[in-house]
Amino acid sequence: MEESFAVKDCGLIAIATGQEAQNLRELRDRVQTIHPGCIYYHFWGGMLSPSFDETEYQNDFAAWAWRSLHDNILAERLAIIDPSQHRKIDSLRQELLDVIEERLAESELVVWAHPGQRFKFIRSQILVFDTGTRITAPTEMAEQIALMSRGSIFYHFIDARRRTDTARSDFVEWLAAFDDPLCMELIRRISAIDPWFTTLTALRQELAAVFDRCTAGGGEK
Repeated sequence: MEESFAVKDCGLIAIATGQEAQNLRELRDRVQTIHPGCIYYHFWGGMLSPSFDETEYQNDFAAWAWRSLHDNILAERLAIIDPSQHRKIDSLRQELLDVIEERLAESELVVWAHPGQRFKFIRSQILVFDTGTRITAPTEMAEQIALMSRGSIFYHFIDARRRTDTARSDFVEWLAAFDDPLCMELIRRISAIDPWFTTLTALRQELAAVFDRCTAGGGEK
């Protein structure tokens, strides 16, 4: 018998590291050795604690390049890095370093941020709560997803890729236990969703729509 889906909620605790960067060279040097939790926080943390003044930039590195270094080219390059394409933090760290190194090679001058606008490295720690909600069948999921908090969506769809051996969401891991063509179709559609370049609210709506369409129409397109 398949196990029920245990709905969890979560929050990210921000922990100051004391490390800062005032120019791009310093940023590169810090990124090379900084705790993996910092990379995770500065890419994903904004989804749970969104900043509304730089909504066009999904990660803190891109926002800082635009706001403090006034380097629009660098900001755009950093902004298109998709962390969901990296199973390991070290792989994401390397793409970030590659973009920074490329920009340093192009620039003759090193731009310094004002002292009050240094990049401050923050490390994250995830705090998880059990909501007590249990879902026993895929047909129940559409209604339940619509009721989930943004923290639940983050934990089960985004953070799960870091936790699971297959780097898949908890929804997909759970559905894989059912020997059912409907579940296979749900897995296909959910796996095609990119959580980057969106919001948790929009992601929740998209997931609910996938479950609703498939369970209501038997998986028909």
